[in-house]
Amino acid sequence: MPREELPHESPPKGPTGHRGHRLPHDGPAVSPDPPQTAALASGRPQTAVPSSGRPRIIALDVLRGFALCEILLANIQLMATGTSALVVQPMGDWDPWLGLPIFSLLFGIGFALLLDSAASRVPRPRLVLLRRLGVLLAIGLAHMLLWPGEILTDYAVVGILVLLPSTWLPRWAMAGLAATLIPAALFFGGGGPLLIAGLFLLGAALVRYGVIEQIERSTRGPLLLGLLFAAGLASALWVQAGMRAVGATTYLSSMSSLADLLLVGVYVCGLLVLLRTPLRPVLQFVFAPLGRMALTNYLTATLLVLVASHLLGLPIGQSLTAAYWTAGAILTTQWLFCTLWLRRYRQGPIEWLWRWATWAYRPPLSRARTS
Repeated sequence: MPREELPHESPPKGPTGHRGHRLPHDGPAVSPDPPQTAALASGRPQTAVPSSGRPRIIALDVLRGFALCEILLANIQLMATGTSALVVQPMGDWDPWLGLPIFSLLFGIGFALLLDSAASRVPRPRLVLLRRLGVLLAIGLAHMLLWPGEILTDYAVVGILVLLPSTWLPRWAMAGLAATLIPAALFFGGGGPLLIAGLFLLGAALVRYGVIEQIERSTRGPLLLGLLFAAGLASALWVQAGMRAVGATTYLSSMSSLADLLLVGVYVCGLLVLLRTPLRPVLQFVFAPLGRMALTNYLTATLLVLVASHLLGLPIGQSLTAAYWTAGAILTTQWLFCTLWLRRYRQGPIEWLWRWATWAYRPPLSRARTS
């Protein structure tokens, strides 16, 4: 799954730089002060400040890393067999659908943050976003040759058709569209591009309303929202059980998808609450390196699964045990690589190339270099 790099990214400084251009709905322009000074002034707690960008929102990295692990566990047998559906889901009772909503929400958040940054630096910020989505589409089409079930192409197409045009809308209209598309997606099919579009818009609306700026500061908000999601989940499961008992299967799929989406909300809010506890360093240590290089990890996971299945002959597609052990080995390898890579470089290799194509200017990669 992709990640939009700007919860934390600022564009490279080069001939295309242009300050002072802002969209009508934007907040204050990015401070010209050094990033460390701006971070202290903003009051953001425990954020890492890259030398050439705004403070990272660690919570978003942790959420990406968590979702990335779940997605590999859910998809590993699909990758190994080259299909997009299995009769028996590899995650068993733990539905593998959880990763898609999290990444879709994060994609919308990153897209809106990138628009804010681009609007303060270039005269045509939406052209930057269009290039970003176009490159993502090309990456997705290439990835589809390895695994037809990949999601990047859907993200790019929905981004071009829905997310990019929505940048001309006021925030209340964007939120209203999200509130319309998400229930419609659950009612008419349980997911797909319609749900992705709704979650994209929801993520962007959260940025517009300033929610993401507070994500590292609040405990009560995620806790109360998580309890609300948990109550809704219990109600959805109760209704679902009643429908099965009386044989009313017409809307059973929609109710199941609703329960899955509410479960996603419980997981996200739970992680945000835990990040406000002494467990934060552990969660950051385990998930943040994977989340910071999510696109690189998503793409390389497919290659590693195919190597393990077709070259090494591991029975991933036939054995859940082999699938779980292989997924664990891949995630461990990726975590080690990410941890070592990020000590020297600012971002993952695919993320760096994507950023280069986005801004049409080569950004610095090594931490030793100055921008």
